[in-house]
Amino acid sequence: MKITSAEFVVSAVGPKQYPTDGLPEIALVGRSNVGKSSLLNKMMNRKGLARTSSKPGKTQTLNYFRVNNMLYFVDFPGYGYAKVAKSLKQQWGKMIENYLKQRQELRFVIQLVDIRHAPSKDDVAMYDWCKEIGIPTVVVATKGDKIARGRWLQHTKVIREQLQLRGDDALIVFSSETGQGRDELWGEIVRRLRQDDETAPEADQALPDAAPETAETGSSPS
Repeated sequence: MKITSAEFVVSAVGPKQYPTDGLPEIALVGRSNVGKSSLLNKMMNRKGLARTSSKPGKTQTLNYFRVNNMLYFVDFPGYGYAKVAKSLKQQWGKMIENYLKQRQELRFVIQLVDIRHAPSKDDVAMYDWCKEIGIPTVVVATKGDKIARGRWLQHTKVIREQLQLRGDDALIVFSSETGQGRDELWGEIVRRLRQDDETAPEADQALPDAAPETAETGSSPS
C-alpha cells in the first residue's frame, strides 16, 4: 500500500469539530497500551504521527488522521485504565456512544486486542456493543512479534472464541515492529470500502490492490 499523504487533522470532543468533507471514517478502539498509536504509525508509514505514550489513558479525544485524502482513521480513547477519573470515563463514554450511533461517515471499527492475552471483559463488552449497534468490526491481534509464530493459531482461537466473532468480522495478526499484517489489514480496508456503494469510486481511485498475507498470519476466515 503506497501512502502518498498522511496527516493529523483534529482532536475532536464533539460533532461540531468533526471533519465535514464526507470522507469515510474507520474507528480504532482498544484497551490502553494495546498499541493503537503504533499501529496507526505503521499503517501510515509515518513515525511519530500518532503519538505513543507510556502513560495509559492519555488520549481523551477522537483524534482524526487523514490518509491519501480518501479516508480518516479515528483514534478513540483507550478503555480499561483504572486510574482515569470516573467522571472523565463517563464523558468519553457519552462521546463514543454518540459517535458510534450517529456518525454517518463511520464505515467500520478496527478493534485491537493483545494477542498474548485472552480478551478482557472490556474487550468483550466493546465487541458486543458494536454488534448490538450493527457496526462491522475487524479484530486486530497486536504484538504478534511478542510470541512465536507457531503459537498464533492457538492464541487467535482463544480470541475468536472469547469474543464470539460473528459473520464477516475478520481477525488479523499484526506487529508494528515487523510490519506483519499491515498489507492484510490494508487489503481488508480496501475490500470493505469497495463494498460500500457510496465510497466505492473513491476507494478504487485512491487505493491500489493490497495483497493479503493470509498464508503468513495463521488467521482463519470467520
